[in-house]
Formats: sequence, structure tokens, C-alpha cells
Amino acid sequence: MKILAGNSNRPLAEAISAYLGVPLTKASVRRFSDMEVFVEVQENVRGEDVFIIQSTSYPANDNLMELLVCMDALRRSSARRITAVIPYFGYARQDRKPGPRTPISAKLVANLVTVAGANRVLTLDLHAGQIQGFFDIPTDNLFAAPVIVRDIKERLDRDSLMIVSPDVGGVVRARAIARRLDADLAIVDKRRERAGVSEVMNIIGDVEGRHCILVDDIVDSAGTLCNAANALMEKGARSVSAYVTHGVLSGGAVSRVASSALEELVTTDSILATEAVRVSRNIRQITIAPLIGEAMKRISEESSVSSLFD
Repeated sequence: MKILAGNSNRPLAEAISAYLGVPLTKASVRRFSDMEVFVEVQENVRGEDVFIIQSTSYPANDNLMELLVCMDALRRSSARRITAVIPYFGYARQDRKPGPRTPISAKLVANLVTVAGANRVLTLDLHAGQIQGFFDIPTDNLFAAPVIVRDIKERLDRDSLMIVSPDVGGVVRARAIARRLDADLAIVDKRRERAGVSEVMNIIGDVEGRHCILVDDIVDSAGTLCNAANALMEKGARSVSAYVTHGVLSGGAVSRVASSALEELVTTDSILATEAVRVSRNIRQITIAPLIGEAMKRISEESSVSSLFD
């Protein structure tokens, strides 16, 4: 088993390496002066089971290209099996045609990853489960729920918890976490006028006097979460926190969270934290390195990955 790390999230790759007790494969992943990606694997990988750890987060196109070039280098070096470990799968929100003459970019990226040489994909909390079907190779979609539930149990009083889905599309995810915590479920009914802009319409469920926890897969501009938190407080919630798998947090998201009704926003380290996130007073990261490391170990040993979530 070999582990190759791209440049998108080096600390996560190092944490996974430490968990497995497998050193990172020596490789040079760099840019030419015109920003072309160049990869040189500096160890023999012939016949090896190689895992490439690379999130396709900002800058998404650069990190995606880096992943593709890494896989091509490994394929041409006669690696036995190449597994693309993509903690955050960029372009996942473009999983359907929202209007005429628009692309399904998630399918395009799936094709690129497959053609570049991946034999298997390991990812975390895909925005839409059907993206697994975009790949013609085995795809394992891990869930951050066990990590999130453990953190909630360690830090919060569960007597008056209310798990809240910030939109109808996230109900399945929120219900799974509510079931694990034996908590009630509420739903925010919202209308999205255009991309990145949302308006809260109604709260389905009685949240008065409850400690509300918003659960989602991606926080980008944070507009949806902040609007939902304000609406919950207006309905009498005692406090509002949020747990989100992928902290994209683009533009003014960090300052928006800081000035919102959210007591705390907790994300995983699937995306490397920016300096603004690291110094924020109410944003915290929890690690998914043991979860991904254990899944990689089971794939390498040809044992069950799904039993991680039983």
C-alpha cells in the first residue's frame, strides 16, 4: 500500500498517513513557470496498491488537474491499482441540468477521473448520492455522520437537542443524525431565487426552547445557514449551531458566520482551512483522517467498508 499526496490538503494526507503508519510516497508535484502541472514519483510503485489523496477544492481546476496528472504518472509507472481519494469532490453541485443549455459537470469530472487511470474512487458526503452512478468504476461514498455525532455527544447536552435540515433536500442526512442522537427533527422550508441567494420561508417543527443543530453537506457562501439560524432564533430557539461536512466558505462567508446568530459552525478538515477560518471565533474543524484512513485500510485489505457505518 502506497499513499501519494497532492497539494490541496497536505495536513489531512499527513494525518491519514500517521493513522495508518504508512509514510507518504516521495513525489514532486509542482508547477512550471506557466503553471503547467508536473508530477514525478520518486519511488518504485510497480505492482503497488496506490491511494492518491487530493480534494478538488479551491482552486478547483488546478487541484483537479493535479489529481489527473498524478494518476497518469502512476498508471504509466505500472501501479497495480490506483484509488482516487477525493475528500471533497468539486463540481458535485452540477449534478443535473437546472435549465436549458447547461452542463452536467459532475459527470464530466467523473469521466476525466476514470480516463486518467483511477480504478476506484473514495469520497466523502457527495452532494448528491446519484453521482456514484456517474462513475463506471467502484465508488465508495463515506459519511461524516459518525464523526459529527461523536463530537455532538462529547460537547452538547442532548436533552433538548433538535436536529434541523436547512432545506428539504437535506432531510435524509439530518434524519440519519437525529436517529443516532435520538433527537427530534425540524426542517427549514426555503426558496432559492438564484444561485447563492436564499430566503427562509417557514420552519416545519416546534423549535421553541430547543438547542438547534443545523446539518448540511456543504457551506459555501453561508447565506442559507445564517438565514436559517436567524429564522430559528425568531421562532424561539435557545441556541443554534451548525455541523457541515465540507467548509468551502468562499467570499465573505467567514465574516457572515461571525456576525450571524450561529453560536458555532463545525466543519471537517476535508478542505484545508484558510487563515480566516483558523482565526475565526466561531468556526471549528474536526478531523476525518481516522475515518478515511480506516476506509483506505479496508479497501487495501479487501474487507467491508460499509460496516464502518453499521
